Amino acid sequence: MTHVLDPDAPAAAIPPRREPLAPYRDVTRSDAAFRAFLHGLPGVDQVGAESRVAVLGTRSIKTTAKAWALDAAISMVDLTTLEGSDTPGKVRSLAAKARRPDPGDPSCPQVAAVCVYGDLAGVARDALQGTGIHVAAVATAFPSGRASRAVKLADVRDAVANGADEIDMVIDRGAFLAGRYLDVYDEIVAVKDACGDAHLKVILETGELVTLDNVRRASWLAMLAGGDFIKTSTGKVSPAATLPVCLVMLEAVRDFRAATGRQVGVKPAGGIRTTKDAIKHLVLVNEVAGPGWLSPDWFRFGASSLLNDLLLQRQKLRTGHYSGPDHVSVD
Repeated sequence: MTHVLDPDAPAAAIPPRREPLAPYRDVTRSDAAFRAFLHGLPGVDQVGAESRVAVLGTRSIKTTAKAWALDAAISMVDLTTLEGSDTPGKVRSLAAKARRPDPGDPSCPQVAAVCVYGDLAGVARDALQGTGIHVAAVATAFPSGRASRAVKLADVRDAVANGADEIDMVIDRGAFLAGRYLDVYDEIVAVKDACGDAHLKVILETGELVTLDNVRRASWLAMLAGGDFIKTSTGKVSPAATLPVCLVMLEAVRDFRAATGRQVGVKPAGGIRTTKDAIKHLVLVNEVAGPGWLSPDWFRFGASSLLNDLLLQRQKLRTGHYSGPDHVSVD
């Protein structure tokens, strides 16, 4: 079989432009039509968004609800390592933790996925075989997205060939901010085609999009192009996941489903480190998008250190005291 990065391999055919779901079939017929649609979306009241997340963040969670929230949050974690120093051994250790987050408590749920660079997807796949835990791989010249489309698509195909069943791509923020919306749309369509059966998470890198209005526009663009999830950030840019940004993205997926009948997931990533952070996000999901999104199928946390705090808080809730420092592994 020809390797997907073989320079002598025949060039892949450029997929035809995907037609958005009704009633949006005409919005991608031209740059002008797409711009008119995206800039015609309702504007975001930034003060109102910040006020709403502040109010929702004060919600108290009682013991029974907190127990459910802790297990739900654990089951929604994409346990992540995206460092230049990553090794097969580190990925195997992460996979072991994903399978049994709390080795002393078999009732503790597994995480949703392990997220790695594409060249290590095969290591993760082998370590997670038979568990039902997904293998997510970043691609498309992550985190910058600065490469030719041919290189980006080869990156995706290589990750899928290595065993990834979820691809986390990055959009071309330079093109988006320059108003070249159809270029960004067509690239997502091409990446979705290259994914085959793998699910596609589209990273907006909201910390570089400047305004919440742009976050809303990028969310709709990614969903119209066929993204299965919209994701806040690479985790390499500050600010990463913020509650106002997550609010806008949750409103977008809610409104998109109401308009088209297709449900799209949301993944905040970067800077979510504590149980308190996670619970604030779950409250936001429930209040904004609705309980239909409170599932790993539709909501994920991109995180590395979050899982440890969730495990400590879970142990405290179950036993009445915190375990020693050796109760959780250090990633």
